[in-house]
Amino acid sequence: MGLFDQIAGALGQGGAVPTQSGLLDSVLGLVQGHPGGLGLLEQLAAGGLGEQVKSWVGGGQNLPVSADQIVSALGSDRVKQLADQLGLSHLDAAGGLANLLPQVIDHLTPNGAVDHGLVEAGLSPLKGKLFG
Repeated sequence: MGLFDQIAGALGQGGAVPTQSGLLDSVLGLVQGHPGGLGLLEQLAAGGLGEQVKSWVGGGQNLPVSADQIVSALGSDRVKQLADQLGLSHLDAAGGLANLLPQVIDHLTPNGAVDHGLVEAGLSPLKGKLFG
C-alpha cells in the first residue's frame, strides 16, 4: 500500500482527491501558520496531546489521536473554520485532521526534529507524491 492509499484510508471519507488535497492544504496551513512549525506542536502538546506529539516526532509508532482531542487542542472555532473552508462537517474535518496530522508531522520530522526545509517548501514533495 502506498503513502497516498494509507492517508486516503486514514481519512476514512472515501471522498474525492480534491477534498483530501484540501485537507492536506489545511494541515500544511496549520503547520506553516506557526513559527518554524514548532508552534503547532507546542499547541497540540499544551492541549493535552504531548505523548501523541512525541510519538509523531519520534522514530517509533505514531500514537492515534481522536477527533475530540483535535477539537480540544486546536479549538472548536479553528476546526469549524477549516470545515467551512472545505465544505465538510465539523466532525469530518476533525476526524480528517486527527488522521492526517500524525502522518504529516511524522513526515516533517524524519530525524526526530522539524525539517524546516520541508515546512518552508509547504511539503510540496509530499503533496506531489500524494496527489500527482
